[in-house]
Amino acid sequence: MNTLKRLSYALPLLALAQTSWSYPFDQAASDYSQIQRLEASRLGQEKKIPAGILPSGAFLGLDQVKIRLNDHPDLSIPSVDKKLSKAIEKFLGKEAKDYGVAVLDLSDMKHPLYAEHQASKLFNPGSVGKLAVAIALFQALKDTYPDDVKAREKILRDTQIVADRFIIHDHHKVPIWDSKTQKRRWRALKIGDSTNLWGYLDWMLSASSNAAASMVLKQAMLIKHYGTQYPVSVAEEKRFFKETPVKERMALLDTVLHESITRNGLKLKAFRQGGFFTRHGKARVPGTSSQASPREMVKFLLFLEQGKIVDAFSSQEIKRLLYITRKRIRYASHPALNKSAVYFKSGSYYKCIPEEGFKCGKYMGNKLNWMNSVITVESPGNAKKKRPPTHYMVTVMSNVKRKNSAVAHQTLAMRIHRLIESYHQDKLTELKQSE
Repeated sequence: MNTLKRLSYALPLLALAQTSWSYPFDQAASDYSQIQRLEASRLGQEKKIPAGILPSGAFLGLDQVKIRLNDHPDLSIPSVDKKLSKAIEKFLGKEAKDYGVAVLDLSDMKHPLYAEHQASKLFNPGSVGKLAVAIALFQALKDTYPDDVKAREKILRDTQIVADRFIIHDHHKVPIWDSKTQKRRWRALKIGDSTNLWGYLDWMLSASSNAAASMVLKQAMLIKHYGTQYPVSVAEEKRFFKETPVKERMALLDTVLHESITRNGLKLKAFRQGGFFTRHGKARVPGTSSQASPREMVKFLLFLEQGKIVDAFSSQEIKRLLYITRKRIRYASHPALNKSAVYFKSGSYYKCIPEEGFKCGKYMGNKLNWMNSVITVESPGNAKKKRPPTHYMVTVMSNVKRKNSAVAHQTLAMRIHRLIESYHQDKLTELKQSE
């Protein structure tokens, strides 16, 4: 484990998402990706602009965020450990029927552990489905430049994407950084907003912007269609989406978004993003329904660590895009994880209807209350506090009505973390010697 650096009534349909920025923000990361807002993150921690205090697990540099299992390509999810599964089910209490959970503990690579509870149950993935869009984009790049990573990096870094009608409509706010004025603003994307393709990926995964996700998916379709001629002019983009028959557009979407899932060893019936995330995107290219299971999402995390999601370059880059480097939310927010590096995507969707004696609140829907958390935890441990190093993956999907699911997931994070630590107390001696 790399040493972590430390610095000190009724409401209508609602689908809200807090944001947690991702991607390493050291100078190397800024130079490499040219994601604009990384400069703001770095200046904030240097106290040159206002910023919150980050947990110590947020300070890994670009060269420290790496896939860890590329030398274990044959590792697969082991048989279910009944003891661990029973302990996790106990944490869920009387709401267990409304949860799906999968846990893969790789802290001891000689004896990996897997636990699950209703892990094949299908849930609406919400914003977790944006992981499928990331796979689609990187697969399209790989298909276009199979042996040229530098060419892919150039497309990600140098292609400027201008927001168009495909962003309509989305309420999610993204960080807008003006390097000239040294000011950062939070607002929803507007038509005309421009940044590079890496920046749109960042807005999609860290700020969970539906508008950015639709722009990224649009680019994936264009890359697949035009190949090495991409990027094309705005006029050509408009012509393509206007003149191409709708059935051909739908077929291209299916190839880009759905075949990329199966090509990477995942089951479409257990992980499917139906299509675009915005109304206009869906109108231009109709899709299908979305669904995901906890077991398949843990498999995705495992494949990512093995470099099997498209290839090693793509897997590592997606992992960097998931590395939280700002205020943590939901499952990832419990202080027990502060010293850990966490790679995280979440999604929520709740709906309230009139109910006597019930007051609707954020993430407390009484009609629907979906909350999904997909996370990899890399903990360095602490010998003095008797906390062994750990490395594990968790997916939690739930629909527990009338209960604050953000708090419930946060509490579950602490319990699972401590439970996994209890399985590896023998590592403390080795850790103490290394410290």
